[in-house]
Amino acid sequence: MLPPRAYVFIGLNIVRILSIIALLLLFASSIFTMVNDVETVDAFIAAKQTNATFAANMANYDYFNGSTVPNQSAGPAFAVVNRLLIIFQVIVLFLSEIGWPIKLFDNYFPILGSKFGVGPLGTIQCLIGAAVLSHHVDDFSLVSAFFLFALGCLNIVVGLIWRASVKPKRCLTAWKERAKDVLPPPVTGLMNVVPSFVSNHFAGPERPMSPEEVLATRPGFGFGRQGEKKAALKGFFLSKPVESLPRYASKPSSAHESGLYEKD
Repeated sequence: MLPPRAYVFIGLNIVRILSIIALLLLFASSIFTMVNDVETVDAFIAAKQTNATFAANMANYDYFNGSTVPNQSAGPAFAVVNRLLIIFQVIVLFLSEIGWPIKLFDNYFPILGSKFGVGPLGTIQCLIGAAVLSHHVDDFSLVSAFFLFALGCLNIVVGLIWRASVKPKRCLTAWKERAKDVLPPPVTGLMNVVPSFVSNHFAGPERPMSPEEVLATRPGFGFGRQGEKKAALKGFFLSKPVESLPRYASKPSSAHESGLYEKD
């Protein structure tokens, strides 16, 4: 039984492989269609020079017969440019799907880079597929364009579900690096709180506590009767000092002494 992330990894890579296949099919069909359009225009130009009736009849058609080239001014030129742009976009999307060169995409085209999901990729695929399907094309181009359009819609859904995390989840190197991990990842939020019963030996080096802080952390009984009782329980007895005058005290005067004697 595989873990859930393994099924996500396999499913995302299946979508990725199908997307690459659809891009390759559209790349081949675009080249085939472009070659067919050029041959059709060349045949029309050759027939126009030899048969004036054929040229007059073709002027009533909107497209060249058997091609996707519009029968208008600069129609063949823009038809070829359209196919070249589609081929260029397909190549860019193909490189984005295989992840090379990822730094180039991150710097110059970030929506196809590693920091974005596959939603923009699917949107471009839908635009390319719709551009091809909007013309009358052969069966091969029709199937490849429809396949690409369907994969584009699927990539949009995948991008909405996983967003920017879809590419790390389907990356082969990230899977290998994660498979090397033996210990589970640490749970955030539990390592920040240090329990009060943990010894100071495990809390790391700390600054020495001041006497005020030491007294604040320990319960005190003051210097009254409670303190005397607690000291007596531990074997300490408080004795009153002997009443005596300090050495620096001045001697009493004679008048003061006589007054004391009279009181006595």
